[in-house]
Amino acid sequence: MRNVTDRTSNPFGMRPSCDRFVPGYGDANADFHVIGDHPGVHGGVETGVPFTNEAGKRLQAALVDAGLLETTGDEPTVNETFVSYLHMCVPDGTPTAADYTDMERFFDAELRAIAAHVLLPVGAVATDHVLNNYTSVGWKTDVDMEELHGQEIRGSGFLVVPIKDPLEWDDDDHDELVAGLMTLQSTDFRRESDLGRFIPGDDPYLVR
Repeated sequence: MRNVTDRTSNPFGMRPSCDRFVPGYGDANADFHVIGDHPGVHGGVETGVPFTNEAGKRLQAALVDAGLLETTGDEPTVNETFVSYLHMCVPDGTPTAADYTDMERFFDAELRAIAAHVLLPVGAVATDHVLNNYTSVGWKTDVDMEELHGQEIRGSGFLVVPIKDPLEWDDDDHDELVAGLMTLQSTDFRRESDLGRFIPGDDPYLVR
């Protein structure tokens, strides 16, 4: 299965009703979807690309070591990875609950269009949202980022690997994240069903 677009920045043409926003960036057919909070936290106001501030550059370095990015920078080269925000608009201060709700339709549409196998929420806000909206285990999972960092969370729905906010990383967090992602990639992490048995012919028809 391949998506019809090869655009790297804003591949689905999202246009929220705000003056400035930082759209999703990366491989539109990604296996991994990295999800941040908003541009005021994780960067992109100047570059137009998520995760391009100090916190973002720390994360980029770990993703390169784990094989999810090929290069770092203001326009990193991705490797089957997509990055975006819960709240893509550039906020004036901290977004309100209503602001997040207003942006949710854009985030949800893009997430489902990408249909990655693994979601990597960055920070407590993104992790809480992803666990409660895209898995069946949010209600029983304590969002303790020290404990969840780099760990696989499985349940019905998406496979999730939460990431502690990079500005809060200690000396071991980079290596723990890389190790967790490398271990994950050594397994059969792709969640696909073969619907080929329902159509004529012998070719597989894999869907996420």
